[in-house]
Amino acid sequence: MNEAITELLAAAGRGDEDARQHLFRRLYDELHRCAHRQLRGARDQTLSTTALVHETYLKLAGGALDATSRAHFMALAARAMRQVLIDQARRAQAGKRGGGIALVTLDEHVPDGGDIAVDVLALDQALSQLETVDDRAARVVQWHFFGGLSFAEIAQIEGLTVRTVLRDWQAARALLAVEMRQGGGDGSAA
Repeated sequence: MNEAITELLAAAGRGDEDARQHLFRRLYDELHRCAHRQLRGARDQTLSTTALVHETYLKLAGGALDATSRAHFMALAARAMRQVLIDQARRAQAGKRGGGIALVTLDEHVPDGGDIAVDVLALDQALSQLETVDDRAARVVQWHFFGGLSFAEIAQIEGLTVRTVLRDWQAARALLAVEMRQGGGDGSAA
């Protein structure tokens, strides 16, 4: 299956629209699971799982698709999902003067409907700050949290050991919690 995905990615990268559409159909369920994970702890969320997948598709389909593997594609999808969630939270905040901020969990072990949540905008701001301090740790958070990539997949993309990726994840969560507390976010989930 990974070979077929790689072939579709190469064809889509060359501009083959049929390959691009076939690729998204093949990975739709995986993208849907990632979107569901993102939205499961959200409160006051107006974006559905399917809508998040479709918005992610539109972001990715609008530009050049230069992913080299399934994991690389999912990393790109993670960034696109983050952008969609941030854009949606900003629109809600602007429309309601802060009353509609999307909240999500940073702890993948919280069951559906868990109470531990953070403001998506505060997370984005903290993640942007983390990128200036430790770009690799910020990528780990983005790919794992927003893209649902496993630590093994992230290690493969980054050319690192799983242990190093786990250390980056733990350090990033601690740094994000501090940044979000200082920036006025809850931070309790990080």
